[in-house]
Amino acid sequence: MKDSAAAEAVDAAAMIDARIEQLGDWRGEMLARLRRLMKEAVPDVEETWKWRGTPVWEHNGQICTGETYKEVVKMTFAKGAKLADPAKLFNSSLDGNVRRAIDIRQGEKIDEKALKALFKQAAELNEASAKPKRAKSAV
Repeated sequence: MKDSAAAEAVDAAAMIDARIEQLGDWRGEMLARLRRLMKEAVPDVEETWKWRGTPVWEHNGQICTGETYKEVVKMTFAKGAKLADPAKLFNSSLDGNVRRAIDIRQGEKIDEKALKALFKQAAELNEASAKPKRAKSAV
């Protein structure tokens, strides 16, 4: 099972690489930048590829997605409503009870320090809420 998970991770990374290259514009550059920031903030983050073409970053559960649209690159945080956002990066999906998103438009500046703090906080929230693994009992 471990080998299959590693193969899926390699495939997901390759799919994300391909998406970045396929976009070939500011959206690909932004997605690559966001990916780099994620890996800096959460070095053991897992990359997955879901929902017919969406990059997803996970650490003990989903941290966020990296969706690309014509006008925006959207990062949807699975548990964004539970995250402190003192820099007010969240600017989309603000009405929901669970998710929050950041829409980034061409030419917009990103507060990299604040974004990395959100990534790290989301990973820590997942870790804190992860169910502890049961110890196997001796028979």
